[in-house]
Amino acid sequence: MKKTLVKWLAAVAALAAVVLVADSMVITHENEYSVIRQFGKVVDVRSTPGVSLRMPLVQTVTKVPDTVLLYDLPLSDVITQDKKTMVADSFVLWRITDPQLFIQTLNGQVGSAEARLSTIVYNSMKNTISSRTQADVISGRDGELAADIKAGVGDTLAQYGIELIAVETKHLDLPDDNKAAVYQRMISERGNIAASYTAQGESEAKKIRSETDKEIEIMLSEARAQAETLVAQGEAEYMKILANAYNDPGKADFYAFVRSLDAAKTSLSGGNKTLFLTPDSPLAQVFYGE
Repeated sequence: MKKTLVKWLAAVAALAAVVLVADSMVITHENEYSVIRQFGKVVDVRSTPGVSLRMPLVQTVTKVPDTVLLYDLPLSDVITQDKKTMVADSFVLWRITDPQLFIQTLNGQVGSAEARLSTIVYNSMKNTISSRTQADVISGRDGELAADIKAGVGDTLAQYGIELIAVETKHLDLPDDNKAAVYQRMISERGNIAASYTAQGESEAKKIRSETDKEIEIMLSEARAQAETLVAQGEAEYMKILANAYNDPGKADFYAFVRSLDAAKTSLSGGNKTLFLTPDSPLAQVFYGE
């Protein structure tokens, strides 16, 4: 019976030893901190991945995220400098940089940290947007607005062991009851701009057509003048050739004969006509000879 009791005690001791050894092991993953507490007080923070030891029964382990966290901020109304209400839908990226301070101030609760983030980031967003007109807010969506909101937060979150990495806006829109009126106004404004561009285009087109017609008229006038000059030159050359031909004694009789025939043809053109010539007429001399 003593042997049995000894065996049982040995088994219990072995089991207790295993439990104590297991309880003394601390496994730290890559994306977390292992915070060691002793009687509620933080005595060590371990961030290196791997297995380490702690004092069993005396020390406890609390896990804190060591990674970038995303928090989707609640939808919130903000008012611009020109008193226009807009609805902001944003999110933040943040991380815990000081686990001990995070535990001391927020009891290591991510939910508590998100509540502080919501309040602080919203106040910065409200102040940033209230200093801009609606048009400036819309045009600053591409990063300038987010950078100014982040700058407005500053190092406020450092007191909680938190770092704000980025503030991003998913939607920055008008309230539903204002959208229709604003869209209609935007459509009207765009219509006025389009009409202005159309009027400018028509004015430019009219100006171009007028200048083109003027250039064409000038070109036609120059062409007509050049044609008249060429005709005059041709007629002058013709008269010169004709004069030279008539002044040639050897061809004078022939040209006289041709001219007489042309004159007779002109006199007899039309209806029934009779040509009367006296014997001494030069034209009669052509037909009858001397």
